[in-house]
Amino acid sequence: MAKLIFNRLLLAVFTLFAVSVLIFVCTEILPGDVASAVLGQGATPEALVIFRKELGLDVPAPIRFWNWFTSAIQGDLGTALTNKRVIVDELLPRLANTLFLAGFAALIAIPLAVGLGIIAAINEGKLSDKLSNVVTLVAISLPEFFIAYLLIIFFVVEFAWFPSLSTVFAGMPLGERIYQTTLPALTLTLLVAAHILRMTRSSVLSVMSTPYIEMAFLKGAKRRRVITRHALPNAAAPIITVIGLNLAYLVVGVVVIEAVFTYPGLGQYMVDAVSKRDVPVIQACGLVFALVFVTLNTLADVLVILVNPRLRHKR
Repeated sequence: MAKLIFNRLLLAVFTLFAVSVLIFVCTEILPGDVASAVLGQGATPEALVIFRKELGLDVPAPIRFWNWFTSAIQGDLGTALTNKRVIVDELLPRLANTLFLAGFAALIAIPLAVGLGIIAAINEGKLSDKLSNVVTLVAISLPEFFIAYLLIIFFVVEFAWFPSLSTVFAGMPLGERIYQTTLPALTLTLLVAAHILRMTRSSVLSVMSTPYIEMAFLKGAKRRRVITRHALPNAAAPIITVIGLNLAYLVVGVVVIEAVFTYPGLGQYMVDAVSKRDVPVIQACGLVFALVFVTLNTLADVLVILVNPRLRHKR
């Protein structure tokens, strides 16, 4: 088991390095010139040469990548081009806002989805099961920004229960922060809960066809008890995997949601940097998103190994 966990951690490190290379290459091949985009069309050739030298654009790309990557792993993400501020100082408060929003949505989505998935499995083929399949399929099919605008129309325009803009700041009381982030959290909940619910239902039902489950039924055990005591623990591995993937999506996939609700998170920070062509900020945000995604998926893999004894032994 220790060897499997070590291999997963080693793979996570290699994946993060590969993603960092990809982020750097993608920002390098963007059309246009960074110096010209920042200084504007009125910049003189002499100013462009000096500014490119300040940015280190006169150094070969492999050397620039290595300098950027080694500084990043030491916690130095550089300085923003637009306002000359240290990126880490700007990034950490926004990352905290994004993690709060993701955690708020996860607290609602995970218990709700797992519980409804178990109920759908218990009532397989009944009206509640069919209704959950239809609702989750619709939620998965709709784009996230469309769901966000539907919630704005319903809860903001029609009933005026929540604000359309999720404005949060440091020192805000917890109750007010929860109120301000309710709509974006509900949007994310509808998106991830549908995936978790369907995976929970399908995983439990796949275990229901195994011989030991049939033996439990032959002994007279009720369907509810068989599912909760026997099927669910053995179906935990795929459920943990899909929860890990959706938790990563809650952090990485909030870019659109934060843009819709003008939420001051890491996604909105990245969108602003893209519009201003602030390459160091884009690279820093991309690297942080990759770090969160890889970390959560690695934790999910380790948990699957711990809860599934069959993965600890060679086949």
